[in-house]
Amino acid sequence: MKEVIVTPDPRLRKKSTKAKVGDPEITKIIQEMIKSCIDWENEHEFELSAAMAAPQLGYNKRIIVVREDMNDKDNATFVPLLNPEVIKTEGKIQSDYEGCLSVPSIYGKVPRPSKARIKAQLEDGTEVRLKATDFLARTLMHEIDHLNGILFIDHIKGDKDAFFKLNDKGDLEPLDYDTYIKGNKDLYPDDED
Repeated sequence: MKEVIVTPDPRLRKKSTKAKVGDPEITKIIQEMIKSCIDWENEHEFELSAAMAAPQLGYNKRIIVVREDMNDKDNATFVPLLNPEVIKTEGKIQSDYEGCLSVPSIYGKVPRPSKARIKAQLEDGTEVRLKATDFLARTLMHEIDHLNGILFIDHIKGDKDAFFKLNDKGDLEPLDYDTYIKGNKDLYPDDED
């Protein structure tokens, strides 16, 4: 398994460049991403690897892979999307839990719109437009954020009640903001305090 890059690695904060359709390197990256998702998931009993962005493996390319069925951990089929972008968001802003392979052991209650329209290309260059709602919309926006150097924790920085951890039973419990989050250089390396 290729190592998943975690905070505070500066590569997670870089904007990704366009992925070229038909480039054999892109196919290799996609295969590595899917394998890494499955391998990571096999090491984390209570967690599902819903998606991944190429920067999480150190590739500065606009590629994401999204699990085909997020309700079935046994279905290891992922859909690769090249050069995805959010065209429009709408619906009510909802706060829900997000986790990230690149921000280990931390979950956050992140506010995002409930609907998103996404434009992307399939691996063969076919342009697709997706109307996503709820968890799928949240997942796509989370991964597209990665391509722009943004992590989910950036959306909730300073919100003392928005950070959680997974306990040994697989349940989420609050993290103490003042002792664990504030000033944590692994999460926010540019912070002054």
